[in-house]
Amino acid sequence: MNIVSKISFYLNVFGISPKRFINAAKGLSHYLRNKSKLKRQILKSAGSFQITKSYPCLYDRFDTAGSIPGHYFHQDIYAASKILKNNPQKHVDVGSRIDGFVAHVASFREIEIVDIREFNDKIKNVNFIKADIMADSFSLINYCDSLSCLHSIEHFGLGRYGDNVDLNGHIKGFDNLQKILKPGGRFYFSTVIGPQRIEFDAHRVFSLRYLLDMIIQSFRIHSFAYINDLNELIENAELNDKDISSNFNCNYGCGIFELTKL
Repeated sequence: MNIVSKISFYLNVFGISPKRFINAAKGLSHYLRNKSKLKRQILKSAGSFQITKSYPCLYDRFDTAGSIPGHYFHQDIYAASKILKNNPQKHVDVGSRIDGFVAHVASFREIEIVDIREFNDKIKNVNFIKADIMADSFSLINYCDSLSCLHSIEHFGLGRYGDNVDLNGHIKGFDNLQKILKPGGRFYFSTVIGPQRIEFDAHRVFSLRYLLDMIIQSFRIHSFAYINDLNELIENAELNDKDISSNFNCNYGCGIFELTKL
């Protein structure tokens, strides 16, 4: 990472986007020119619309037509479509995105969500349970026949979301996840894959070999998909030794498992 990239990275950490700032500066002349043009049109017209407030949106013109936020767009639709097809009796989610995956599922069925953080919004088809998935006292045992935990386990035990710092937080969390599910139940599980490491305090990155060793103790793999470093979803990928060892050539990819509890 060169010095410019480092400065940009740390500015973003504090909520300052250099790219957005530059595009906003470039957009200022467009804004002033377009506002002047619209004012002239208003003066010539007998229309009922007047400009009553300035609300500059300076950088939108330089964005693409749509934004796909990393892995979430693909994994959320992919997992939600699986749940729609399988139509379980009771689906529970732990820690996945409310404005992505949970919203998709809630559009066609009820879903219970478990999170260590507070959630006070009232949303149709969404029920909330506040709990720490890493806790020894976690009490939801054989609770449901369908479970999801998408892009969440990599955060367990790093303290980012108010949880306790625990190097083995992901292991404790995964143990409790498998306890929630009834035998024969389906588990939709995703996390970051690549060379194994911690990028503190954002997330862990897991090697596929490590994940598989953890998974096969309690689950049978029904299907595997992944999102590569180009943000492309690859469905029904074969888990062979070569690709497992290379993490499908991902540095920061996303592995998506559909699992059945033994």
